[in-house]
Formats: sequence, C-alpha cells, structure tokens
Amino acid sequence: MADLERRIAQGRGDEPADLVLRGGRVLDLITGALLDGDVAICGDTIVGTCDSYQGRRVIDVAGMTLVPGFIDTHLHVESSLVTPFEFDRCVTPRGVTTAICDPHEIANVLGADGIRWFQQAAEHLILDLRVQLSSCVPSTHMETAGAALSAGDLAQLIGHPSGIGLAEFMNYPGVIHRDPAVLEKLQLFAGGHVDGHCPLLTGRDLNAYIAAGIRTEHEATSAEEAREKLQKGMRVLIREGSVSRDLAALQPLLSGTTAPYMCLCTDDRNPLDIAEHGHLDHMIRELIARGSATLAVYRAASLSAAEAFGLTDRGLIAPGRRADIVALPDLAECRAALVLAGGRVADAAAFAARGRVVPVGRGSVRAPQVRAGDFRHRGNRVETDVIGILEGKILTEHLREEIPLVDGDKPPDAARDLMRIAVVERHGRNGNIATGVVRGFGMQAGAIASTVCHDHHNIVVVGADYADMALATNRLGEIEGGFVVARGGAVLAELALPVAGLMSLEDFETVRDRLVLLRAAARELGVRLDEPFLQLAFLALPVIPALKITDRGLVDVTRFEIIPGG
Repeated sequence: MADLERRIAQGRGDEPADLVLRGGRVLDLITGALLDGDVAICGDTIVGTCDSYQGRRVIDVAGMTLVPGFIDTHLHVESSLVTPFEFDRCVTPRGVTTAICDPHEIANVLGADGIRWFQQAAEHLILDLRVQLSSCVPSTHMETAGAALSAGDLAQLIGHPSGIGLAEFMNYPGVIHRDPAVLEKLQLFAGGHVDGHCPLLTGRDLNAYIAAGIRTEHEATSAEEAREKLQKGMRVLIREGSVSRDLAALQPLLSGTTAPYMCLCTDDRNPLDIAEHGHLDHMIRELIARGSATLAVYRAASLSAAEAFGLTDRGLIAPGRRADIVALPDLAECRAALVLAGGRVADAAAFAARGRVVPVGRGSVRAPQVRAGDFRHRGNRVETDVIGILEGKILTEHLREEIPLVDGDKPPDAARDLMRIAVVERHGRNGNIATGVVRGFGMQAGAIASTVCHDHHNIVVVGADYADMALATNRLGEIEGGFVVARGGAVLAELALPVAGLMSLEDFETVRDRLVLLRAAARELGVRLDEPFLQLAFLALPVIPALKITDRGLVDVTRFEIIPGG
C-alpha cells in the first residue's frame, strides 16, 4: 500500500519523484509523436510524462530522444560464451533491458540444475532476464545429451518469477504426429505461452503445429515463409545472430501494418560480434538503414515484443510502466547514452553492486581419449552423403559426392573442400564417435574442435588432419570444454569454457579478445567462414534441415532419421 501511495503521489506531483529525466523528448510508440516534458520515476515505475516534475535526483537528457528499453525475444545466453552476469554487463548498456532466454544449452548438459542456476542468476541482474523452461532436452531421440527433462521435471520448475512459459518447441515432428511425451509437455502449458521453432514448415503441417497452442516463430528465413506464419497468427521474430542472419530477408516484411506482430531477437550472438557490431541496437540500425520506418522498428524492438510475451508492464514510456528507458542522441544511429532498467541506471556501479551465484557444471567434459584412427570414415560406397554449409544460415544442404576409398577410408580432400567432421560423446554415457564429410569451411590443414555443439553439446571437430583432430579433441577435456584450433601437432589458439563446457568464467572483454585470436588461427588453416565456431556447432543440430550429424551418425532431418551406414 505504501508503494502504491508513493507512486500516485509522485505521479501527481504531491511529492518529489525519486528520479526525473529532464530535457529530452519521448518517442510515443502509439501515435508516433515526439512528446515534450519530464519523465518522473518512482522506484522501478514510470509515474509521470508530458509535464514538469521535481525530483530527488535529476538527470539531464537534453537533446536526446527517449525510447522504451529493448526486448530480445529469443536467445541462449550460453551462446554469448559468458555467464548471465557478464552477458548483462555486455548488452544492457546497449539498451537491452529485457532478455527472454531458453537455457536449453546448459539444460542439455546439466538438466534441471542448469535451469535453476539461470533462475537464481536472474534474481541478481540489472536487465530483466526471463527464463523460459526448455521444452526439448534432448532435442530429439537421435543424439546423446547429458540430461533429459520430462513434463514432470518441468512441472517442478514452474513458478519462478523469471518464468513466462515453455521455450522453443524444436521437435515439430513430435507435435505434428502427436508423440505422447510431446503432448504431455504441451498440455502442461496449455493456455500459457509456448515458443515455436518450425523451420520451413508450411501448409497443413504448419496449421497443426500452431493449433497445438504455439505462438511465436524465430526460424523463418524468407519473407514468404514469414508471411504465411504471420497470416496464420504467429508472431514472427526477426533473427540476426552470429550465424543465423535473417534480417535482410525479413526486413521488407516489417511495416507499420505488421510491426505489432513482429519482434527482434538474436538467438545466438557471441561477444566478438557484439563488440564489433552490436546487439539489438545493431538490428535497429540495420533495419532503419535498409528503409524500415523508424516507428515500426522501435515498436518491434519493445512494445510489440512486450505484448507478444504478455509483459504488459513494459514497452512504453508511460505512467504505470516499468522504467526501462534508453536515451538516444540519434534514433537512426541507436547508440545509447543512458540506459535505465527497472529504474536503475545501468552503469559500472550498478553492475558492481549485484549479488552472485556459484558457477555450476565444472568438470562436465568426460569424453574418452581419442586417437587419429578414430576419425577414419568407413564405408564401402563411393557415393557419399555430404553436409553442405550455407554461410549465414543454420540450414544446410544434403549433398552427394563421389569419394573414392583409400585403404578403407574416405580421407579429407582440401582440393574439393571436403573435410572430415566428427561428433564425440562427452557426457560419459557411451563414448560414441560418429564421422561424416562436410563442405564449406575451405580448410587446408589442421583442425577445429568445440564443446559448443547444439543442442546436445558433445564434442564436434572438423579437420583436414586426423592427428590434429585428436589433439584438439583431447585438449578440450583438459580445459573443461571450449574451443581449440590445432595444426601440425600444436595448439594454435584456445578458449576455455569451464561452466558446463559452454561459458567462460572470464569477463566478456577477455572472451572477445580470445575469439579474435581463435578467428585468426582458423584463417591460418584456410577457413573462410566469418563465424566458423558457431557454424560448426550448428552442424550437429538435428532439428534444422537438411543434413546434420550427431554422436549417433548422419541425420536426414527431412526424414527425421539417422542414415543407415552414413
């Protein structure tokens, strides 16, 4: 009651506001007008606009435009390679005040304990981290993960204040064909929010998927695909990550008409890309530069996102809304001069004052020691299934190439850009090793290995030399997971990710600098991809067409089956 009285009193001007932003103009996302007047804040809530206020603290924002804080509608914090605390420090000063995450990366390694760790971390951050409950752990039956979560397991995680609903339902064949375990999870969240994940799904299959109560979609990669999903009532999230870059394809669809039903997300974006280009601020700049209306872009970045996820307390700078505010010298440039998250200024002092939680998932890499011979690709057919990389997408091609056998093996062929790829089970469950062939790296020598391997997070390694592949793979066990680049029997660069083999304990600046060295080392091997490490990670995700690889073998995602003898 006391808080309620204070808000009313400060909004009416009967007592000084806790904080006043003075001299700026508010971009009203309803009418598109630029509104003069102070913004008065009581605690974490906006209580006054379009008038003059006295404040216990006053911040001068003269010459700036105030917009609502940005909402990233779908991401995996783990893909930033830093803990939620460093992620907070990395993106909040750029204007991201709410992030809706799916912790299924850590959940695939640690199960419910990983999700609980994220929930606990969310209680201490400056930004509002919303922790969805991971729907598909593991993502399919065609991989070995470190954990499995049933509907009963998820039920025990419901109720934390950070929750919104069920995270991306990647097993779309399970939905369409009414798998009992899938239906049990959907029923658990019936009437609530369920995130979608249905790449290239169309027609009646799409109808059936949406009829299950699934509301959002971040996997649309063309305007045509996105349009059908919008027309069938889904909220389409424009994605621009480090690998999946769909902004250019979907930007023409974003207009004043569609903006209320379109949002922005990054999905998977690493500190190097954030440092060099930005986060949601980068997306806003790009969309405006490509011709999207400024009002439509800022709606998608905040109000539309809030409404899509039922966050009715934010998305506008208006009385009664959460005080998530970004002060911008220029709307088109979108470079924050001041950020408030829940009424707190996102500065060094605020980040230093946060509480902490003890890291989890140490010692999670329990892979067997491997030898060079383990990477031989056995088979008796010259015709070979090959994973074809599409740069800037997590979709792949299912290619077929004739590769002659040499001594019972199909060795890498740099001249044809055919490299060995392998997945090594690292959770200590069965020691599986599966091998295949991939095209698109441009590699001429050496090897790259990683424990960031969506979504099961086994070890994935690609190379031109089996001995270097073994060296890089075994090194990952010694550093508790991460990235390794090797050549000629030596490690050229590495980044340790000891938190579940996914996240560093270093600050994001250190991780960024290590990624610069890793990228340079990859180029020494001849790799021509802009983001080889995450591109490699997605080659093992068997819910994205067309051909992928897990520890159990090559997966024909279109048929949703492991290729016999692949």
